[in-house]
Amino acid sequence: MSGMCRMPEGVPSVIQTIKLSKLRLSPINVRRLPEEKLQIPQMAADIEARGVLQNLLVTPAKKPRGAFEVFDGGRRLRALQRLADAGTIKADDYDVPVMVLQADEATLSETSTATNFQQLKMTPAEECRAFQHFIGTTGDIDAVAKRFGVTRRFVEGRLRLASLAEPIFEALSAGEITIDVAKAYASTESQEKQLLVWNSYQNNHVNADTIRRVIANETLKASDPIAILVGEARYIDAGGKVDGDLFTDGNDRWVNPEIAHRLAGEIMEAEAKRIGEEIGLAWIRPIASNYAHNAAHGLYRAILQPPALTDEQAARISEIEQRRSELEAEMKDESIAEDDFKLLDQEDDRLIAEVGEIENRAPVLPDELKPHVGAFLLLTPQGEMRLDTQYYSEQPILIEEPTGDDTEDGADGNNGESGDRSTNRFRIGGSEPQEPKHRPEAVAPGGKPLSARLYDELAMQRRDILASSLLAQPALALDYALFVMIDSRSHPSSPSSDNAVKYGTTVGASRPQDPVNDVPTSRARDYLAEAHEGLDAAWTEHESEVDRFEGFRALDDDDKANWLAYIVATSLQAKHGISNEQIPLQNRLASILDVDVARWWRPTAENFFDRVNKGSILSLLHEVGGPALSGRHASLKKTEISTSCQKLFAGDSIVEPEVKEAALVWVPDAMRFLDAQADESSGAFEGLRENGGDDDEFGEAGSHEVADA
Repeated sequence: MSGMCRMPEGVPSVIQTIKLSKLRLSPINVRRLPEEKLQIPQMAADIEARGVLQNLLVTPAKKPRGAFEVFDGGRRLRALQRLADAGTIKADDYDVPVMVLQADEATLSETSTATNFQQLKMTPAEECRAFQHFIGTTGDIDAVAKRFGVTRRFVEGRLRLASLAEPIFEALSAGEITIDVAKAYASTESQEKQLLVWNSYQNNHVNADTIRRVIANETLKASDPIAILVGEARYIDAGGKVDGDLFTDGNDRWVNPEIAHRLAGEIMEAEAKRIGEEIGLAWIRPIASNYAHNAAHGLYRAILQPPALTDEQAARISEIEQRRSELEAEMKDESIAEDDFKLLDQEDDRLIAEVGEIENRAPVLPDELKPHVGAFLLLTPQGEMRLDTQYYSEQPILIEEPTGDDTEDGADGNNGESGDRSTNRFRIGGSEPQEPKHRPEAVAPGGKPLSARLYDELAMQRRDILASSLLAQPALALDYALFVMIDSRSHPSSPSSDNAVKYGTTVGASRPQDPVNDVPTSRARDYLAEAHEGLDAAWTEHESEVDRFEGFRALDDDDKANWLAYIVATSLQAKHGISNEQIPLQNRLASILDVDVARWWRPTAENFFDRVNKGSILSLLHEVGGPALSGRHASLKKTEISTSCQKLFAGDSIVEPEVKEAALVWVPDAMRFLDAQADESSGAFEGLRENGGDDDEFGEAGSHEVADA
């Protein structure tokens, strides 16, 4: 029988038959798995039925004389030996078709590897050992990759697996761990780190991601912002080592993260010093993060106001308002051509954007405040340094409105105010001038004042005694917290003090800082206003906070609960500051409450359709009703489309039932509560109407903006 294997050029070969008893498995044969893994019983049954259909590749053995070693065809040899052991054939009489090759060990190893690539796929462990053996004799990875039709990266990956710590490689060979887990261990070249993780996790059911994450804890990803800032060349010059990950693109690991952190600190410190000298702030602190929230703990935000409109800006806004009125009149003309309408609509969009830029002008840091405030130098995910736009102070900064005179108030020696009658004045430290006489509680026996440090310590210990006593009275603590949250809304503190001074606690529920002042009316906003009207507010009419507190305590539990629900509901922020990110905890609340946004809010011309361009509306119509619906509106003018859509999405248009159903549940992405923990099968908005609940259920209003009641 003739073999189908193509021999390397220059390798002498002869096809003949050899008795089975003269054949044995060559040590360079790459197959190492047990019989059941190699499907030997199935192979034996096939040979018994049809004979050996393909030559075995053999080479003369050194000992004993006349024997041959099978370096390719190990499965067939084992199947034949299995038949001989069962008495089906006789090893001394059975002729086996072979191709005899005479070549050096490297060439024979290459041939064995190549033929096994073309037959039953080798296990990863077999591939590792085969490539390791062959590379060890030639050292040419590219030649091996080309020879076997694989990429250089594939060969390098198998070589990395071949260098796994022995217990891990043995587990891979025995099929005790998957190739993905083995790759996770091989994400580091350090066998010491491999074994450290292996000894901790080998008896646990962990996945590859867990192994990779544990190994990564002591390293730094090459894509980490710190690594990008430092740069690989500078890191290596400082003695750092890189652990290449051959199995995940762009996931190389820096083995010495302490070096990278030190270099990054030096770079950011130098940049902070440069910026500080340039703009004259009290301090600039570098942090290897894109957010300053945690680092700003214990500091006071300097709330700055945007500069007043210049005469030019005010004049430009007036011009824009006039031009937009003209555009609105022109776009209402029924006879206007579609192309002309588009040009007018585009001009209107540009004018709206221009007004937004003027109105959202950046706040200005007055020169007199610069010596009292600082900022954080942040590190972006792209490894770039940027100065945070928010300023902080170690002491509170109070902005005092200008008064009719220009009297200086420097008696206490602790104000950093500046300015004149036309500007705000600043008080650094947030304290009023000291009274000429000391209060009794601040005086020691004999009439001498206590030191500020001692008074502060005694005040804290006094506070702790009250706190310890309050622990035993949770009902009173709840009354106190609710009262402070509610009362501070209707009786805000003066600019020269704060709630902590007035009420003696940091508990609060201030009104949210809404990004815009005027928004269209909505069902939810009206509902909040109605809820406020229904609250028992008689206690709020007392003059002092003590009397109001006693009046609040006299309410029954239901009235207190209603006040709690209202004050919490109307404390919710609309979004994260100036960003467009949703607030995950609010999304979670919405999913718990099964909030159906479509029941509370429908898109109208005023609140949506007039605010987006025609192309967006047509895309929405295509999404809801297909090309037929969008096609019916394509030739309409923008104002006509808005009017038609308002009726359609309110359910007042005569359309197909499925179109009406889709329109009634549609809300824009910005209105959806995207809760990552909610059941995905419920969808972002589809089907929520089935779980709507009672219109009068107070909790449904919890995530909407607050009305000024």
